[in-house]
Formats: sequence, structure tokens, C-alpha cells
Amino acid sequence: MKTNLEKIKQEMSANQEKKTLVLKGIGVSPGIVIGKAYLFDPLDVQLSFYKLDDAALIPQEIQRFKNALKESERQLLEIQANLKKAKFNEPLYVIDVHILILRDKKFISRTMNYIRRLGINAEWAVRMMLDRYKKIFAGVEDTYISSRISDVQYVTQRILRNLSGKKGQTTWGFDDNVIVVAHDISPADTAQMKMEKVRGFATDIGGRTSHTAIVARSMEIPAVAGLDNITSLVQTADIIIIDGTSGLVIVNPYPDMLKRYEEKKIHYAAAKNEYLSHAKLPATTLDNYHVQIGGNIEFVEEIPTAIAHGAEYIGLYRTEFIYINSESLPTEEDHFNNYRQVVEAKELLWSTIRTFDLGGDKFPSNSRTAKEMNPQMGMRAIRFCLREIDLFKTQLRAIWRASAIGKVKILFPMISGIEEIREAKQLLQEAKDELVAEGVSVASAMEIGAMIEVPSAVVIADKLAGEVDFFSIGTNDLIQYALAIDRANEHLAYLYEPLHPAVLRLLKNVVDVAHKANIRVAMCGEMAGDPTCCLILLGMELDELSMSHLAIPRIKRIIRASSLQDAKVLLQNAMSFNVASEVRAYVQDYMTQHFPNEFQKEED
Repeated sequence: MKTNLEKIKQEMSANQEKKTLVLKGIGVSPGIVIGKAYLFDPLDVQLSFYKLDDAALIPQEIQRFKNALKESERQLLEIQANLKKAKFNEPLYVIDVHILILRDKKFISRTMNYIRRLGINAEWAVRMMLDRYKKIFAGVEDTYISSRISDVQYVTQRILRNLSGKKGQTTWGFDDNVIVVAHDISPADTAQMKMEKVRGFATDIGGRTSHTAIVARSMEIPAVAGLDNITSLVQTADIIIIDGTSGLVIVNPYPDMLKRYEEKKIHYAAAKNEYLSHAKLPATTLDNYHVQIGGNIEFVEEIPTAIAHGAEYIGLYRTEFIYINSESLPTEEDHFNNYRQVVEAKELLWSTIRTFDLGGDKFPSNSRTAKEMNPQMGMRAIRFCLREIDLFKTQLRAIWRASAIGKVKILFPMISGIEEIREAKQLLQEAKDELVAEGVSVASAMEIGAMIEVPSAVVIADKLAGEVDFFSIGTNDLIQYALAIDRANEHLAYLYEPLHPAVLRLLKNVVDVAHKANIRVAMCGEMAGDPTCCLILLGMELDELSMSHLAIPRIKRIIRASSLQDAKVLLQNAMSFNVASEVRAYVQDYMTQHFPNEFQKEED
């Protein structure tokens, strides 16, 4: 029987005239995979837009729309059932979101109104609704929210496909070693794929925070996004290599390159098993310095996976999805039922709940907030919470109620000044007093934290330290604001550098100030789970690192094989460089020399 490598070599020999291409994108899910490409375009539906000749046809057209909604929901429920049978539980929330969109009363009523008022066919009306949502989302600079347009687009395209009577592509019949190449991949597309038949993803657009990236990481499938035009450079059956760790995609590799990457793939698989053997061990250095390692979650369903990968606590529970996943504003009970499930996990030391980091643009019908030119720096997070006090109080009350069940810490995002943290603390106390007066059980006290993600917070960190029990550094936004770049823009990705000298100085200042004030400092941004940055952060003596569950075993492995003293020397040397590229080259070289099995030098 031929091995996988032999089969691929045979395919290559038949395509020797094809040019080898090396494409650089954004590595959004680590690992290496080699296989045949498959161009995937499930939503390419040829539509007919036309006016209805007779008003008597309008009820019939509305019924067509309703039938398409019903069939779309049936299909999604079938996908959900297949996922449950296959025990792929993590992407189930994606299907829930799509079903909620299908059932959204405003979406349905406005689409039917277009049909009635304009006398147009259902396809046209649905497309108009999609265009309406696109305009709304176009003005949202928050990466998390803006990326949700893909959910709306997927649902509308599914409706359009059912209106047209076309089934679209499916992945259930793929051969082994297929790497899906697409302009974009909907979460529901990834959710219904048989994972044993899909080995990797490569997309024109997207980034580390896209739904595709989240689902790919949760299922541990290598993926590279932000490749711009891979769909125009690759044909179905081309041999390609996906290196999700470095963000490289190699199309039609030459034999020597293929051999090297096959060896890298074997090495990566062995290293992954080695990392997992460290998952449940403490992150204690050779000279006995201990770092607590936690997990970042967005959904309660992620908790078992985080624990299995070695999370000692939840360092960041993002609560935004409670709002996004709701047809109306979530009630106190909605909040409480989510938080209760988090804190009930007895294996966790504590759970840090971040109050919602959304802006008024998410609540157009429930807020006085006007449309903003730059929502990322506008009325969002703590600013929006302090303006919409009733909305904020609802969440604070639910968090206090959850505190009676298990240990909870609360984290306020986007703090830029003392006034904000004091107002937030006052409202938190008021929420507690109300519950106590009502006879509701709450914890006697709750640790309060401030997210350090705005440069002004770094500058006044010594003052903020006197107001809170801990800091949690959000490197994603801090780096973006400090370097004046849009991290969601693929064209500016090269400027997003966690090892930039300015970033290192900002981080070290925060840690030093926090420790001087005798409070703990954590990090919950992507940098916390970056193996290359691991010893730099250790050298700064951060107390806690919280990250994606996939990163935990490897980070523990590196820390356990290192000493704090050596990490301090590495940090000191790294901070002596003046250019970001020099810092990265130095750190990467150090990690390659000291951890040759974990890090490999870039090959030509």
C-alpha cells in the first residue's frame, strides 16, 4: 500500500509543469498539512431578480420566502444533529446563531415588506436585506462584531439557495487529504465537514479573530487566512502545503521541499504529543518560579476542552456573545444562567468574567448612541456601560449572583482613567447592596480588575493600581493602539509586532508598577499564548498567562524547561535593540538554539 507521501509524489509527477508558489498569509490555526486542494464555493447561486407583474402574486412570493426559511432551518437542524452524533460539540453554537437569524422577527418582517411594498421577488428582497446588514456592519470597526456579518451572509445565501432550488456544494463526499481553499469559509461550512476528510483551510480573507479561525483552532485543523488571492492561484487537485504555524501556503511544492515539510509534519505531531504530556503539570521553572496558566473562553461549551488542555482557571470569559446570541437584550437570568455554568466547574481555581466589550452600534434600537466614524475608539466597553447604566447593572447583578456559587473575579475592559474605574466600582457595589437587600446570596467580596489595553492606562498604571486588585493586560488592543494600526487589516499585519521595543517597554512598566503596588498582573491577549514571546513574558515576571486552550501545553512545556534567571537575561538583551525586526530575530534565534525540537529555522 502506498504511503501518503508516495501518493502525493505520484500526483506531483503528473503536474511537473506547474510552478511552485510560496504565499504568505496569517497563520490562524497551527500545524502542518500536505494534501490536494479543493476550491470550495458553496454559496455561488445564480439568481434572478425581477418585479412581480401582478399584485396577486405577492402572497405566493411571501409563501415561497417562508418555505425557504423553513427548509433552511430544517437543514441547519440536520447539520446540528450530525455534529452531535459525531461529538463535535464546540461548533454547535454557530448553528444556534444561524437559526436565531432565520427566526429573527425584524429580518422576516422587513423582507416580506420589501416584497409587498416594492412588488419584487423573494430573492431580490433577501438580497436587499443582506445589503442593508452589510451597510450597518461596514461602520463597525470592532473586529469581533464586524466579522459577524459572515453569519448573516451565510444565512441569506442559504435562503437564496433554497429559493433557487439548488443544493450547493457539500464536503461530505471529499476524498482524504483535501485542503479546502476558498475566498472565505462560513462557520457552518466548517461545522458540517467531516473532519477526517478535511485536513486544512486556506482563505483569501479573514484573520485570527474570524469565526473560521476560531472553529479551525477548536477542531485543531491547520489554517492560513488573509492570503488575498489564493483562489485565483490554485486549482482543484493542486498539491499544497499549509503551515498554520508560520502562515505559509506552498502550492505545487518541488520534491525536496515536499520531503522537508513531510519531516516537519512528523516532528510537529510528535511535539504536540510531548506538549500534551505537560498539560496537567504546573508551569514552574527550573529555579522554582511559578506562573499560573489559564484559558480564554467565549462559550461555556469550551470549558471542558480548556481544562483538558491544562487550564488552571478561566482568565478571560468574553461575555459579548450573550448579547450577539440574543434576539433582544438579555435578561439578568440569561446572564446568570451563563455565568453559573462557568463557575460550577470545580476543577477551576476561579473564573474571571469580563464585562461586555461592545459598543452602541450593537444596540441600534435600544440605545441613544449615534453612528460613529470610529467605533473602535468611540462609545464602547466601559464607556458604553457607564452611559447605559441599566444595561450594565443587569450584568453586574448576575455576576454577583454567580459569585455565591464559585469564585469569581470581575474585569472591566478599556479603562483609560481613574474616573471610569471608580464609577464602575460604585455601580458594582450598588448592585451588591440591592441583591443583599432583596435577600439574594452573594459572595462577601469579589476581586476587581482593570484591563490594561489603552496607552493612557499604562501611563497612569501606578494610580490605577491603587483602585483594583489586579491588572489584566489585553495585548491585542494595546499593541494596536500603541502602534497606530488596524490589526484586522491584512495589509497592515506586518506592522503588528508584539516584540516591538515600544510594546516591550509598555508591558514591563505595567508589570513593575503592579508588583510595586503589591497587586497581581495577568495577560490575556494573543501574546500570552505565543511560544516565541513566552520567555520574554516570563522574564517580566507576569503572575498569570491566559490563552487559547491549544497554546497551554506548549507554553507549560517551555516554562518548565526554563529558568527565571535566564528569561530575565533574555529580556534584558532583547530590550537593548532599537528595531522591532532585530528584537524578533534575536528572540527567535534564542528559542531555536535552546528549544531545537520546538522551534525550527525558516527554510528557503
